[in-house]
Amino acid sequence: MPKEQERAELHRTIWQIANDLRGSVDGWDFKQYVLGMLFYRFISENLTSYINKDERRSGNQDFDYARLDDKKAEYGRADTVKEKGFYILPSELFVNVRAKARHDANLNETLAAVFRNIENSAKGTESEDDLKGLFDDLDVNANKLGNTVEKRNQKLVKLLDAIGDLKLGNYRDNTIDAFGDAYEYLMTMYASTAGKSGGEFFTPQEVSELLARLTTVGKKEVNKVYDPACGSGSLLLKFAKILGKENVRIGFFGQETNLTTYNLCRINMFLHDINYNHFDIAHGDTLIDPKHWDDEPFDAIVSNPPYSIKWEGDRNPLLINDPRFSPAGVLAPKSKADLAFTMHMLSWLSTSGTAAIVSFPGVLYRGGAEGKIRKYLVDNNYIDTVIQLPPDLFFGTTIATCIIVLKKSKKDNKTLFIDASAEFVRGGNKNKLTEQNRAKILETFTKREDIEHFATLVDNKAIEENDYNIAVSTYVVQKDTREVIDIKKLNGEIKGIVARQNELRTAIDEIVADIEGHHE
Repeated sequence: MPKEQERAELHRTIWQIANDLRGSVDGWDFKQYVLGMLFYRFISENLTSYINKDERRSGNQDFDYARLDDKKAEYGRADTVKEKGFYILPSELFVNVRAKARHDANLNETLAAVFRNIENSAKGTESEDDLKGLFDDLDVNANKLGNTVEKRNQKLVKLLDAIGDLKLGNYRDNTIDAFGDAYEYLMTMYASTAGKSGGEFFTPQEVSELLARLTTVGKKEVNKVYDPACGSGSLLLKFAKILGKENVRIGFFGQETNLTTYNLCRINMFLHDINYNHFDIAHGDTLIDPKHWDDEPFDAIVSNPPYSIKWEGDRNPLLINDPRFSPAGVLAPKSKADLAFTMHMLSWLSTSGTAAIVSFPGVLYRGGAEGKIRKYLVDNNYIDTVIQLPPDLFFGTTIATCIIVLKKSKKDNKTLFIDASAEFVRGGNKNKLTEQNRAKILETFTKREDIEHFATLVDNKAIEENDYNIAVSTYVVQKDTREVIDIKKLNGEIKGIVARQNELRTAIDEIVADIEGHHE
């Protein structure tokens, strides 16, 4: 079976399982169980494969960690935790727990203990923060799984079997990405069916890809990538796909304010086989309490921050002196934090770096404080490009968003405007950016030249004269698709129609007279 077909087959199965199993649990809530179990299976197999490889390398060809006695396994604990960040005893591996699950009357307790032990294996070590609370959302005693222990355990057995039966490839076949792929697919499906509740945590693949490519044009590697509102981490992980994870040299950094989504983001890192010492995902509100002061600046920043959310703004007297916001001399309005995110990212961007931010269109032209912040950005030549996107690309909103690209070291004093509002195909109930659409945008972005009705390179002076309005439609003239009418030709045609009409009238009069003559 060709790879693509195999993938489609797997996706169908995964979605089938996710839906069959959830019963009365809302899909967006149930994702924690499906993704949590997928994670449990992944780290079990990942660890087993790692230890087996090591043993076989030293000549022990028949070694299988899953069959090792727990007591003997204890000897390898310290070294393995240093390398992998966690440890699982053989009896607690997914494959062994699953084998006994059907006949384990206390399955819920068994699983709860296993999850606790995995988390505790990192206690007091460097990886403690990366594993803390990862299984919190996989509550094996929740009533929503069933109202009796027996019912809950039946559901857990089904879940273990379903996840265990997924053909996610053998580690030795190097299809390791199957887990990450399964995760992305599930998140897409959950977000699209959850509508508003789920969509805001998830950026569609095609948009993620465009953002990552915009920030890496001409680069084969970057030091650090960062997303201050990282959701489930899909934007950050695009860099691993595009550059290869070994080419993000120091690692992946992000912050997320929603606890469940923060957990999903860390799980996503593991499922894409990013080692614990290669990512640092923090929990909290980036605008008020940013967690990566010691890691900035970043070479590539991508983000799809929440649109027009409320924040403390000038209610908090400390913020106007915060080095991230103070350069503009004014704070983003309390009711619209959009440009606060923009200022934060600019502040943490390295001199040679690029930031690509999905923004709500209002930030391009609204007055007041936002106008002053735009003035600061344009006057200091930080805005590289503004790209107008098509409507209806995102889950949870149909609005046409845009991308603002920031740079600190531009070669010109101009801003490029790209009108990509027509660059999409309709797929399912959403618009999608195809590979051709993305290629066209990227090529235009790289060349930085005028293209009629598509791109205009504008002198920053002209933007100043326009009151710092940076809406794309102000600078890129849309093609007039109305039909061009030749008046002379049209008048001729009308003359012809009138003459023909008169002929017909005369003919009809003759027929009527003829009929009346017959009747007399």
